[in-house]
Amino acid sequence: MKNLAMKLKRFLKSEDGPTAVEYAVMLSLIVVVCLTAVTSIGKNASSTFTNVANQLGSGGAS
Repeated sequence: MKNLAMKLKRFLKSEDGPTAVEYAVMLSLIVVVCLTAVTSIGKNASSTFTNVANQLGSGGAS
């Protein structure tokens, strides 16, 4: 029983669990930011290519 209490005490003092959770939260935030940036860049690129295609289709005159 004393051994179990010592293991429990050591487990509660350990910071490995909270550190892993912090890393997981940071990783998920980074993924969200990256996806938002890629989506935004993709929409802007699509808009630019559409404008260029429309101008080329109309003879290039503005």
